[in-house]
Amino acid sequence: MLWILYSLLSAFSLSTADTLSKKGLEKADEYSIAWIRLLFSLPYFLLAILFIEIPKIDRTFWISIIVLLPLEIAATILYIKAIKVSPLSLTITFLSFTPLFLIITSFIILGETPSIPGIIGIILIVAGAYTLNIHELKKPQDLLKPLRAILKEKGSVYMIIVAFIYSITANFGKLAIIHSSPVFFGIIYYLILTAVFTPIALTKSQGRLDIKGNIFIYFSIGLFMALMVIFHVFAIVLTDVAYMIAIKRTNLVFSVIYGHLIFREGKIGERLLSSAIMIAGVAIISFLG
Repeated sequence: MLWILYSLLSAFSLSTADTLSKKGLEKADEYSIAWIRLLFSLPYFLLAILFIEIPKIDRTFWISIIVLLPLEIAATILYIKAIKVSPLSLTITFLSFTPLFLIITSFIILGETPSIPGIIGIILIVAGAYTLNIHELKKPQDLLKPLRAILKEKGSVYMIIVAFIYSITANFGKLAIIHSSPVFFGIIYYLILTAVFTPIALTKSQGRLDIKGNIFIYFSIGLFMALMVIFHVFAIVLTDVAYMIAIKRTNLVFSVIYGHLIFREGKIGERLLSSAIMIAGVAIISFLG
């Protein structure tokens, strides 16, 4: 069950990086923060490479990297567009659909098939994430409001696409790990991704990438992004991709707590109830999946 611990640590690290990124947005634009999340994780990865054995890599590894890069960049850009053009409450929820997509993509790409309890657990995690914003539904008939929002809000459409892209990248990431090693893949992938994303971010921000501001926060963002990747790659080789990503989506639980403690966001009771549904899904996957 070590993969569950790694998955939860990856979720916590991601949530912490997101919280720090939100603080960083007070002094930098969204493209600069997206770039900072990559750039400031590199020192930690470069330090880690001194302590690992360089694995023997093959053609499958590089093919996986080539497939991953455009998908990851597209997902990053669409994510930024989603939270820019539409209310966050109508978009971020749909990211939790990734585990559902993974049931299909993991079978096609890796031949992985979750058990019936595993599928139930995944559905509970998705349902819990989906209801995190249930307080915004004013009438019983509004229960389908987030779904209707897909047609009304471009951001919702973008985020559905992002969720689907992540269901593909998670599988190809595992394939690359199988043909190298977990930490080596995380290091090399982020090095290449940063190099490729930098000119795109420069173009999108019209050459105004800004790393001035709270350097301590930026290095902290980089640290937790690096930890997120390391825990992610260790977890994903130990179990089915759909299970690992489902549990990693419990990062929304940590985000609820961070939002209340740091940003004074309300509705903590309702959101913790939704979080409890997600935890039930985690428990089913852990003990029955």
